[in-house]
Amino acid sequence: MKKYAFIICLLVGCSGLARAQDIVVQRLQGDVSVRHGVTEVWTHVAVGDVLRPDDTMKTGRKGTAVLVAPVKNSGGTKRISLPPEVIVDLSDVRELTQDELMLKLTMERVRASSYQWKNDDLHIPNASVVHGADRSSGAPLTDNDPQSGILQWNGARVLYDNGFYSTCALKTMELFRLYPSVGGKFDNHLMAAEALEKANLRGEALTEYNGMLQMDGVTAAQQAVVKERIAELKKQ
Repeated sequence: MKKYAFIICLLVGCSGLARAQDIVVQRLQGDVSVRHGVTEVWTHVAVGDVLRPDDTMKTGRKGTAVLVAPVKNSGGTKRISLPPEVIVDLSDVRELTQDELMLKLTMERVRASSYQWKNDDLHIPNASVVHGADRSSGAPLTDNDPQSGILQWNGARVLYDNGFYSTCALKTMELFRLYPSVGGKFDNHLMAAEALEKANLRGEALTEYNGMLQMDGVTAAQQAVVKERIAELKKQ
């Protein structure tokens, strides 16, 4: 009897853990849709819908949403506002441990190196190698839509603004690999470097900052900003 009681408690506990991962739609306005898992179909979402970490949210030009997500290890929740024209993978709405972050960062570097090896004109997505030959041809486009890169970058900004620096840093590197046009912008690399810094990856942040000094078209004012960040990091 005790054995069965233990099993029941275990099952209840597991279901509770699953529910703790749920993200609830609290508010909606305009065009907002969701994609479940690996499907390519976007469907309308409604207030009160319960979403899972493998779902993806998208807002249109006049669409906004407010999500309520659980906060790991605290038992509390966090409200996350989605502005117009963003794509956010809900699996990124979380903080990672340093071990998880380093593992995923290594995996992303392997993907980037493999992509570099297969494309002679496309190098690892680091700010120091963004300049040079046109790398727009042959770049894979998520969802077969060039606009998707911009929407996903806006989603990375949402992660940054809500303090999810680890997943933001990983997402920026992924987007630099997939969308060279996204990786060619100074401000984008600045956010990526700051996310790495705030995720306590100072060495990786320094590498990104130093690479930014080599980008084509960097102004004196932009160089001054980067040099200031480098000097502050070296003091730590």
